[in-house]
Amino acid sequence: MMNIKLPLLGLVLFLTGNTVFGQTKQDSLQIRQAALDYIESQHKPNPLQMERALHPRMVKRTFWKDKATGKDYVRETTTESMILLAESYNKNGDKFPSSPKKEVILLDVSERTASVKLVADEWIDYMHIVKLNGNWKIVNVLWQFNDTKQH
Repeated sequence: MMNIKLPLLGLVLFLTGNTVFGQTKQDSLQIRQAALDYIESQHKPNPLQMERALHPRMVKRTFWKDKATGKDYVRETTTESMILLAESYNKNGDKFPSSPKKEVILLDVSERTASVKLVADEWIDYMHIVKLNGNWKIVNVLWQFNDTKQH
Protein backbone atom coordinates (compact mmCIF):
# COMPACT_ATOMS: atom_id res chain seq x y z
CA MET A 1 0.00 0.00 0.00
CA MET A 2 2.84 2.41 0.88
CA ASN A 3 4.46 1.72 -2.51
CA ILE A 4 1.37 3.05 -4.31
CA LYS A 5 0.75 6.11 -2.09
CA LEU A 6 4.20 7.65 -2.54
CA PRO A 7 4.15 7.77 -6.38
CA LEU A 8 0.52 8.90 -6.31
CA LEU A 9 1.37 11.73 -3.91
CA GLY A 10 4.30 12.72 -6.12
CA LEU A 11 2.06 12.83 -9.19
CA VAL A 12 -0.57 14.95 -7.38
CA LEU A 13 2.09 17.42 -6.19
CA PHE A 14 3.63 17.60 -9.66
CA LEU A 15 0.27 18.28 -11.36
CA THR A 16 -0.79 20.78 -8.70
CA GLY A 17 2.52 22.61 -8.92
CA ASN A 18 2.29 22.92 -12.68
CA THR A 19 -1.31 24.09 -12.55
CA VAL A 20 -0.89 26.65 -9.79
CA PHE A 21 2.57 27.98 -10.59
CA GLY A 22 3.14 27.21 -14.25
CA GLN A 23 2.56 29.29 -17.31
CA THR A 24 -0.37 28.05 -19.38
CA LYS A 25 -1.01 27.70 -23.09
CA GLN A 26 -3.48 30.60 -22.72
CA ASP A 27 -0.66 32.74 -21.26
CA SER A 28 1.53 31.92 -24.27
CA LEU A 29 -1.27 32.91 -26.64
CA GLN A 30 -1.86 36.19 -24.77
CA ILE A 31 1.87 37.02 -24.71
CA ARG A 32 2.11 36.36 -28.45
CA GLN A 33 -1.02 38.50 -28.99
CA ALA A 34 0.49 41.44 -27.08
CA ALA A 35 3.53 41.35 -29.40
CA LEU A 36 1.30 41.05 -32.47
CA ASP A 37 -0.94 43.90 -31.30
CA TYR A 38 2.19 46.05 -30.97
CA ILE A 39 3.30 45.51 -34.59
CA GLU A 40 -0.09 45.01 -36.29
CA SER A 41 -1.38 48.29 -34.85
CA GLN A 42 1.27 49.95 -36.99
CA HIS A 43 0.47 47.92 -40.13
CA LYS A 44 -3.15 49.09 -40.18
CA PRO A 45 -3.27 52.22 -38.03
CA ASN A 46 -5.03 51.29 -34.81
CA PRO A 47 -4.11 53.25 -31.67
CA LEU A 48 -6.52 51.23 -29.50
CA GLN A 49 -4.76 48.01 -30.49
CA MET A 50 -1.41 49.55 -29.53
CA GLU A 51 -2.82 50.81 -26.25
CA ARG A 52 -4.14 47.32 -25.48
CA ALA A 53 -0.64 45.88 -25.88
CA LEU A 54 1.30 48.40 -23.79
CA HIS A 55 1.52 49.11 -20.09
CA PRO A 56 0.96 52.87 -19.50
CA ARG A 57 4.58 53.18 -18.25
CA MET A 58 6.20 51.20 -21.08
CA VAL A 59 9.55 52.50 -22.29
CA LYS A 60 10.96 51.65 -25.71
CA ARG A 61 14.67 52.20 -26.28
CA THR A 62 17.23 51.96 -29.03
CA PHE A 63 20.72 53.22 -29.72
CA TRP A 64 21.06 56.21 -32.03
CA LYS A 65 23.89 58.27 -33.46
CA ASP A 66 23.96 62.03 -33.02
CA LYS A 67 24.72 63.37 -36.49
CA ALA A 68 26.50 66.51 -35.23
CA THR A 69 28.90 64.76 -32.82
CA GLY A 70 28.96 61.21 -34.21
CA LYS A 71 28.37 59.88 -30.68
CA ASP A 72 26.00 57.04 -29.85
CA TYR A 73 23.27 57.53 -27.27
CA VAL A 74 20.13 55.79 -26.02
CA ARG A 75 16.89 57.12 -27.45
CA GLU A 76 13.59 56.54 -25.60
CA THR A 77 9.95 56.41 -26.62
CA THR A 78 6.92 56.27 -24.32
CA THR A 79 3.53 54.57 -24.44
CA GLU A 80 1.89 57.86 -25.39
CA SER A 81 4.27 58.28 -28.36
CA MET A 82 3.68 54.70 -29.52
CA ILE A 83 -0.10 55.18 -29.44
CA LEU A 84 0.29 58.33 -31.55
CA LEU A 85 2.63 56.43 -33.88
CA ALA A 86 0.05 53.66 -34.32
CA GLU A 87 -2.49 56.30 -35.31
CA SER A 88 -0.37 58.09 -37.89
CA TYR A 89 2.74 56.16 -39.01
CA ASN A 90 1.22 54.09 -41.80
CA LYS A 91 -1.82 56.20 -42.66
CA ASN A 92 -1.00 56.04 -46.38
CA GLY A 93 -0.34 52.28 -46.27
CA ASP A 94 3.17 52.66 -47.69
CA LYS A 95 5.42 51.85 -44.69
CA PHE A 96 5.20 48.03 -44.82
CA PRO A 97 5.20 45.34 -47.53
CA SER A 98 1.81 43.89 -48.55
CA SER A 99 2.56 40.80 -46.42
CA PRO A 100 4.57 42.16 -43.49
CA LYS A 101 6.93 39.90 -41.56
CA LYS A 102 5.93 39.37 -37.92
CA GLU A 103 7.75 36.51 -36.26
CA VAL A 104 7.14 36.25 -32.49
CA ILE A 105 9.65 34.12 -30.57
CA LEU A 106 8.96 33.40 -26.90
CA LEU A 107 12.45 33.42 -25.37
CA ASP A 108 11.44 32.81 -21.76
CA VAL A 109 8.07 32.62 -20.06
CA SER A 110 7.46 32.45 -16.34
CA GLU A 111 4.28 32.69 -14.32
CA ARG A 112 4.01 36.49 -14.61
CA THR A 113 6.91 37.60 -16.83
CA ALA A 114 8.03 36.89 -20.37
CA SER A 115 10.88 37.81 -22.70
CA VAL A 116 9.95 37.93 -26.38
CA LYS A 117 11.79 38.59 -29.62
CA LEU A 118 9.78 40.12 -32.47
CA VAL A 119 11.33 40.07 -35.94
CA ALA A 120 9.33 42.41 -38.15
CA ASP A 121 10.51 43.50 -41.59
CA GLU A 122 13.31 46.03 -40.89
CA TRP A 123 13.32 45.70 -37.10
CA ILE A 124 14.16 43.42 -34.22
CA ASP A 125 12.37 44.15 -30.95
CA TYR A 126 13.18 42.50 -27.62
CA MET A 127 10.25 42.84 -25.24
CA HIS A 128 9.61 42.29 -21.56
CA ILE A 129 5.97 41.49 -20.95
CA VAL A 130 4.33 41.30 -17.52
CA LYS A 131 1.03 39.80 -16.36
CA LEU A 132 -0.88 42.34 -14.28
CA ASN A 133 -4.47 41.80 -13.13
CA GLY A 134 -4.79 38.89 -15.55
CA ASN A 135 -3.55 40.82 -18.63
CA TRP A 136 -0.18 40.60 -20.36
CA LYS A 137 1.28 44.06 -21.09
CA ILE A 138 4.55 45.13 -22.71
CA VAL A 139 6.66 47.12 -20.22
CA ASN A 140 10.04 47.31 -21.96
CA VAL A 141 11.16 47.24 -25.58
CA LEU A 142 14.76 47.33 -26.83
CA TRP A 143 14.91 47.51 -30.61
CA GLN A 144 17.22 47.97 -33.54
CA PHE A 145 17.06 48.11 -37.30
CA ASN A 146 18.33 44.95 -39.01
CA ASP A 147 20.74 47.30 -40.78
CA THR A 148 22.31 49.13 -37.82
CA LYS A 149 23.66 51.83 -40.17
CA GLN A 150 20.07 53.18 -40.25
CA HIS A 151 20.43 54.32 -36.66
